[in-house]
Amino acid sequence: MLIVDAQVHLWAASTPERPWPAGAQVTGVHRKEPLTPDVFIPIMDEAGVNRAVVVPPQWEGMRNDLALEAARVHPDRFAVMGRLRVNEPGSRSAIVGWKKQPGMLGLRFTFTAPNERPWLSDGTADWLWAAAEREGIPLMIYVAGSVPAVDKIAARHPGLRLVIDHMAVVSGTKDAAAFTHLPQLVELAKHPNVAVKASGLPGYTSEPYPFRNLHPVIRRVYDAFGPRRVFWGTDWSRLPCSYSQAIRLFTEELPWLPEQDQAWIMGRGVCEWLGWPLPAAK
Repeated sequence: MLIVDAQVHLWAASTPERPWPAGAQVTGVHRKEPLTPDVFIPIMDEAGVNRAVVVPPQWEGMRNDLALEAARVHPDRFAVMGRLRVNEPGSRSAIVGWKKQPGMLGLRFTFTAPNERPWLSDGTADWLWAAAEREGIPLMIYVAGSVPAVDKIAARHPGLRLVIDHMAVVSGTKDAAAFTHLPQLVELAKHPNVAVKASGLPGYTSEPYPFRNLHPVIRRVYDAFGPRRVFWGTDWSRLPCSYSQAIRLFTEELPWLPEQDQAWIMGRGVCEWLGWPLPAAK
């Protein structure tokens, strides 16, 4: 079975030209050392992960160069969902031909900061939805706290492929408090152009593996969106468990999940959605 992690971050060593955040610690992640392809590929291999979608870490701003270099050197292992500033005029021209960059599959945005949330409904991001739809660029969006805003966006732009990151869970919440928005999330399943990234889920429970209180959450999202619109991922640098456990949550601990549907959730679905060609059959 092809296993594709729908979200990982990679970064280089801290240098004067490319410094880490204050305190010599990468904000929000467990690692205090570089996480480069040379470091991460053996980790992937040990866990049996074939591919990973790289999202440049937010603390690096809008720099996509390291992620694109990883995809250039390892095109069979990495592809990129890049970053772009929504509120800068130059972004409107930059998005034209965006996917012509080798290894670039689409764009990833967060709309969770107090100054960013209004952009979903006040017109600031309207140009983005139209441009991405026109250019055929899939978008991954983290909209924790603003899920209902996606309903109108998806309806107005039926040709725009949207992926809701981390099931739209608010960062730092766990257990029942993390999933109070679930009715809003599954309501979006009525739009065939909306998918869900089931990424980082072990971080949203206080229970140990096999994270039993996550099972009904996964089932509800699966029942709503179906296996072709639910994408497994880890956000590995924030993962509170082993890579293997994050995989086995879906491949061994959900007896109601058919094997053929596992294949879609664990990798085939995200590749098809983002337009990342499947590996040639051996």
